[in-house]
Amino acid sequence: MKTARYWKPLDGGAVRCDLCPHRCRIPDGGGGLCRGRVNRGGTLHAATWGRPVAMQVDPIEKKPLNHFLPGTDILSLGTLGCNLACRFCQNWSLSHPEGDVAAAGEEISPEQVAHLAAERGLPAVAATYNEPAVWAEYAMEIADACHARGLRMAAVTSGYFTPDSRLDFFRKMDAANVDLKSFRDEFYVQQCGARLAPVLETLEAIRTETDCWLEVTTLLIPGLNDSEAETDELTAWVAEHLGEDTPLHFSAFHPDGELRERPATPPATLRRARELAKENGLRHVYVGNVRGEEDATATFCPDCGARLIDREGFRSRLVKMDPDGRCRVCGKTCAGVWQ
Repeated sequence: MKTARYWKPLDGGAVRCDLCPHRCRIPDGGGGLCRGRVNRGGTLHAATWGRPVAMQVDPIEKKPLNHFLPGTDILSLGTLGCNLACRFCQNWSLSHPEGDVAAAGEEISPEQVAHLAAERGLPAVAATYNEPAVWAEYAMEIADACHARGLRMAAVTSGYFTPDSRLDFFRKMDAANVDLKSFRDEFYVQQCGARLAPVLETLEAIRTETDCWLEVTTLLIPGLNDSEAETDELTAWVAEHLGEDTPLHFSAFHPDGELRERPATPPATLRRARELAKENGLRHVYVGNVRGEEDATATFCPDCGARLIDREGFRSRLVKMDPDGRCRVCGKTCAGVWQ
């Protein structure tokens, strides 16, 4: 195990972790809520450093990232643990594991991760599957190793960081998709064991204080966060605070975790959410986790309306867009990170 960053010693051998807003007080021999930070002898350690338990090649659209190297594959990896406790989590076995997380997985160095991606001809690596904040040190070192090889680094995250850690992390990332799970603090408290404000602060910090390409995803859960009023407020906030070119993904909920009694999200709810987002000025709004919505997965030119990218499942195809992001019809460059 490696010594962690973002912590302070306390009396009696305890430590306080300052990586995320929980700011856990961890006694000697104990661990944080995330399961990935442990106190050994008055020193905080990153328990899952170098020990991914999931690693595979995914289409980059699966993250989802629609405006970041579309049509390419990305080496994706994750460890164990999470600093949220979402009742609808689809990766509960990874995010809330039992047993010693430090003993799971085969050790692989950041340089080896970058080498694997380069060897397979992949342009980027993604910190995903579980919450990258839990293994922030490892993810940042992988980013350094990728950059040394001319590769890029992306993160799929809940954005639950403190001011102590968030800029260090996202200044290392070339792209991020941040889950904005709701625009209501009570949802975060009751469904995720967290608070809304730190996520909004992280989103604004990414946009205004880093060069990280940002996309946002909201999973719409019937009866919990899918009202028109909340969607209207959320999308208006994204347009005003993150910019009208920020891609926003509305994802369909399917019963999982502790919310198996909830119905799946109706396609009409996704279509209405997309309409509200566009009415509030957002130019690139997508729906996911549902079939039969081809127009809502395609990318259109924000100026002339030409169809730039078609998507089917997790695969994309340039239609009227050059590889550098320019519309072949009007010459407008679409916001994003292109080939």
